[in-house]
Amino acid sequence: MHEYQRLEVTEVGDVTVVRFRNRRITEDIDIQELGSEMFSLVENDNREKLLLNFSTVEFLGSAALGKLITLDRKVKARGGVLKFSNIGSNIHEVFVITKLNLFFDIKEDEVDALAAF
Repeated sequence: MHEYQRLEVTEVGDVTVVRFRNRRITEDIDIQELGSEMFSLVENDNREKLLLNFSTVEFLGSAALGKLITLDRKVKARGGVLKFSNIGSNIHEVFVITKLNLFFDIKEDEVDALAAF
């Protein structure tokens, strides 16, 4: 496993838990790098069970939503599972407005999400 600039990656059993190093994910370069690192987890590291923990994220740019949708497709194409947890009210509101709360599997906290795998 290699070091990531934008992500903190840990293992809990067979689930890869991903936390974000940036509180604000709004700049294009940050979003591009974040996307590359998340996609690498699936494409290069063959991770099949991913949990994205948003506890450190306060703001998420709209371009980042596209990366999350693409990540979901990549995970599902490999027969994997993607879940989200610890989403703050600002980000949850964006998910509700865009109806992505119906698209993504979102759990209240990391414990609930891990138990749901």
